Amino acid sequence: MFDIGFVKLVLLLVLALIIFGPDELPTVARKAARTLRRLRRLAEAATGEIKAGLGPEHADLNLMDLHPRRFVKKHLLDDLDGDRHPYDDRPLLPYGEHPPYDTDAT
Repeated sequence: MFDIGFVKLVLLLVLALIIFGPDELPTVARKAARTLRRLRRLAEAATGEIKAGLGPEHADLNLMDLHPRRFVKKHLLDDLDGDRHPYDDRPLLPYGEHPPYDTDAT
């Protein structure tokens, strides 16, 4: 979620130790964990209320599918024919072959 590596995590822990000191650090960590639990419960309750409000016909709705990136990937990019990814640099046609051209359509 946050893309924090080991080095960044150690740096954050050292900074927290310097800022809060060894006496206050456990108290601050406890408060932070409690706040995160409350936020998680609040988000789960909101998700449950949204699903309940939508009714039983949308019981299988996954709210993460509504994220714009996932929505585009699910509804636009998965429907492409073939194995080629739209951002792949490989040509669609073999080398030297020209794309079809319809003189009547232009």
